[in-house]
Amino acid sequence: MSARLDRVEVDYGQSRALGPFSLDVQPGEIVALVGPSGCGKSTALRLLAGLEQPTRGAVQRLAGRGETSVVFQAPTLMPWATALENAALPLELSGLAKAEAKSRATEALARVGLKGSEAAKPAQLSGGMAMRVSLARALVTRPRLLLLDEPFAALDEITRRALAEDIHRLWQADKPAVVFVTHNVEEAVYMASRVVVMTPGPGRLQQETQVTAPIPRPPGFRTSQIFRDTVEQVSAALAQAMAA
Repeated sequence: MSARLDRVEVDYGQSRALGPFSLDVQPGEIVALVGPSGCGKSTALRLLAGLEQPTRGAVQRLAGRGETSVVFQAPTLMPWATALENAALPLELSGLAKAEAKSRATEALARVGLKGSEAAKPAQLSGGMAMRVSLARALVTRPRLLLLDEPFAALDEITRRALAEDIHRLWQADKPAVVFVTHNVEEAVYMASRVVVMTPGPGRLQQETQVTAPIPRPPGFRTSQIFRDTVEQVSAALAQAMAA
């Protein structure tokens, strides 16, 4: 098992933000968390990342250095550093020799389609390119668990779709477990092998839906009957959660 949330609850002051909520993430699985704003999706992700501790319940996670990586909604790049320096940062912080860190970062940037952009600063990059640098930085440690917190939210539709396909292609190489937070039902169904619908805050489990299609998705998957049926199933569960 790559990670587990076991009946976790998170309180902020007198208010509960999450739970009780449980989630098991298996090795190589892609799980999407979907739910209304404020339901605790990002809180659940922070628990899995070790960035926050539960008020109650237990978290089982990969605690080894570099085994868990996070990509946030904003690229969170160092503005004064090049794309290469940003991508190499996790390796340098782990104590890897600078030459080896930069070699692996160069490879990671090439994997996300940024070969030739190593010297660019964040201000010189488009939103999609900046997100690719953030993704390269997350993948450079070859994590076993990749956490994605609405990484496409600020991007246009064409870029979102291209990055979704890139993530599937990159996943094929090492097959890390992936937990993907999104508000977009179609994006969740396209990205994930399992979609978890959460109730309004404090978030609890409403429904889990398996997406029975291969990853990477076959051509034309978005127009297929299985895609449309699964989107409708997840949308109905979300509507039911909102009405409860």
